[in-house]
Amino acid sequence: MKKVLIITYYWPPSGGAGVQRWLKFVKYLREFGWEPIVYTAENPEVPVIDESLDKDIPEGIQVLRTKVWEPYHIYKKITGRKSSEKIQTAFLSEKKKPGLAENISIWIRGNLFIPDARRYWIKPSVNFLSEWLKNNPVDMIVSTGPPHSMHLIALKLKNLTGIPWLADFRDPWTNIDFYNQLKLSYFADRRHKYLEKKVLQTADAVTVISNGMAEDFRTIVPREYRVVTNGFDEDDFKDIIDQPAHDKFRMAHVGSLVKTRNPLVLWKAISELLREHPEISEQIEIALTGNVDISVRETVREFGLEHIVIYQNYIPHAELYKEYNKTSALLLLINDTPNANLILTGKLFEYLGAKRPIICIGPKEGDSAAILNETKTGRCFDPNSKQALKEYIKHLISHQSDIKRTLSVANNKPYIRRNLTAGIVELINSSIKLKVSSNN
Repeated sequence: MKKVLIITYYWPPSGGAGVQRWLKFVKYLREFGWEPIVYTAENPEVPVIDESLDKDIPEGIQVLRTKVWEPYHIYKKITGRKSSEKIQTAFLSEKKKPGLAENISIWIRGNLFIPDARRYWIKPSVNFLSEWLKNNPVDMIVSTGPPHSMHLIALKLKNLTGIPWLADFRDPWTNIDFYNQLKLSYFADRRHKYLEKKVLQTADAVTVISNGMAEDFRTIVPREYRVVTNGFDEDDFKDIIDQPAHDKFRMAHVGSLVKTRNPLVLWKAISELLREHPEISEQIEIALTGNVDISVRETVREFGLEHIVIYQNYIPHAELYKEYNKTSALLLLINDTPNANLILTGKLFEYLGAKRPIICIGPKEGDSAAILNETKTGRCFDPNSKQALKEYIKHLISHQSDIKRTLSVANNKPYIRRNLTAGIVELINSSIKLKVSSNN
């Protein structure tokens, strides 16, 4: 069986969106003739711990771990945070609005820690893995980012060993939604773009999660980019029921809700709906599961919707089906940022597995809207579609008991994790064959 070394910062017990993609690929790689070996951090700074993900790790796979030094303890001191407090991604702030200290720390992060705070793990990882590979040969190296320091580890290993390398991008690099918030100097911006270009030029293969991301990267380095989307694992949804086991029309958002995802048009539409039809306030509720930015909570209060909004802590992935079973519709909230068309979150594909209508707030011409149209699982509303959104929610409420779940096997088949693993293996195999032929 061929062997692949997978370099990833996120690995169980780390929870959240970043771990899902390669955890699920690893789960199924053996079925396609590949033995995965995972290299990850022994002491990562992660936003949440989820022990339930351990069940997806195949028995007997080798997981290599080394310690990583990250400057987060300095960041926490500057911003007055407790040492035990988890650092959230994408500038999410649950308790207070960013102040001067926070802004200074953001400048330091963007200008001194390039490409990210894991930069100090690059050299020790290269030293460790280059020695390990001398006695443990592999046929392929995979790096997955962000954090993009993982790609720089693989880049150096590629230069040292010549082993074929697949760089997998779960998010853009310099076009990620919060890049412009990093307060970058001219020189820091150039450094980020230089490293990004170097990775794209050097990797034997590059995978991305959306067509929009592939088009974006082609403007940086013209080459082939294979789109391998995120997906859902059928094993996680075997207990999903067709009709919601709840007496109210319950809309739910699962995952971090940052400031740029604050759905103003949704709050406006629901506020108007309740004024026009007061009786609906007894029939509707909105559950926000995960970390919620303080700006979102303030907006909920401004629109007088606290009585229908429920805030819930992170739910272990293995227990999410229980939340989906209580839900009538799922909220997919796309960041209101310049790269909104490119955003295709893993959450969308989890929602496909939940078999609930999806209400998307985002660009109608974006990658997320295209998936919804393809699978016929929901509708997308841009920030100016208040009236249409209000009518759609009203329709769903009045027809709740008769809603037929629209997700068919034909529609979701391309997004099943096992099938997506077959696609990634096909690319890995072809990359090795190309490398062999070029050497001959």
